[in-house]
Amino acid sequence: MKKLSLKWHDARRALSLSKYLVAGAAVLAMSQAACAQDAKIQVVAAENFYGDVVHQLGGAHVDVTSILSNPDEDPHLFEASPKTARALQHANLVVYNGADYDPWMAKLLNASKNAKRTIIVAADLTGKKGGDNPHLWYDPATVPAVARAVTVALETADPANKSAYDANLAKFLDSLKPIDAKVAELHGRYAGVPVTATEPVFGYMSDAIGLSMRNLRFQLATMNDTEASASDIAAFEKDLRDRRVHVLIYNSQATEALTKRMLKLAQQSHVPTMSVTETEPAGKTYQVWMLTQLDALGAALAGSQTTTGTTQ
Repeated sequence: MKKLSLKWHDARRALSLSKYLVAGAAVLAMSQAACAQDAKIQVVAAENFYGDVVHQLGGAHVDVTSILSNPDEDPHLFEASPKTARALQHANLVVYNGADYDPWMAKLLNASKNAKRTIIVAADLTGKKGGDNPHLWYDPATVPAVARAVTVALETADPANKSAYDANLAKFLDSLKPIDAKVAELHGRYAGVPVTATEPVFGYMSDAIGLSMRNLRFQLATMNDTEASASDIAAFEKDLRDRRVHVLIYNSQATEALTKRMLKLAQQSHVPTMSVTETEPAGKTYQVWMLTQLDALGAALAGSQTTTGTTQ
């Protein structure tokens, strides 16, 4: 009888233990499912404005690393590091500019093959190639195209949150409308007005506004880090001295000696200046960044009317 009692006791213990094991397995499975659901999509953006766009679209579902993020550094002087290569190796989604603006990205991606990684190149979306002006994010058509491509990639990687990504895309595209409105306003007031620049950074936005951009050969030489010809320098200086241009646009991230010389001459000639950057400033969104620069351009153009009059 004692033996039977022991067997019954052992059976009850075994049954109780099995219940705990089943319950534990269920909790573990639920925990794993929750972790899988909470796992963020790893994103690497070559430039921080593309990274900002991804973050606005992905929200809490993405973990974004932006490589070029310092507005005080010249992006053309950037050199990739082992840290950059490691970030790309673990990325689910990569976004970069293309058009030879960030050629190191293609090299790093080729050296780190990953069949599951999605790659979005802004130049491919906009039909641009090497030799074209690579500052594509100043073209009002570029960022909406990138946003749509990013949304498709996020929904493919995380279909459970498709509705959130769709809502974020609609909100993001709506937030770009003030930029389009400002461009239209400036176009209506200043289309055809001559301006100049030290580099073609703002070129696409200038075209959208309809400004008449001068000294393009000088700008290309500065961008490509080659020496501008004496005749191109002389023509630039004459435009400033004679106030043939209403605004000088300069890249504040690349102020070498010749750029500083032109800025000084513009100030002496009472030609308004306006600075632009190739990197999104800290604490600003892409939308705020663009609107701030467009507002600065509008102020400079308005100010030029009191100094240059109607000189064309």
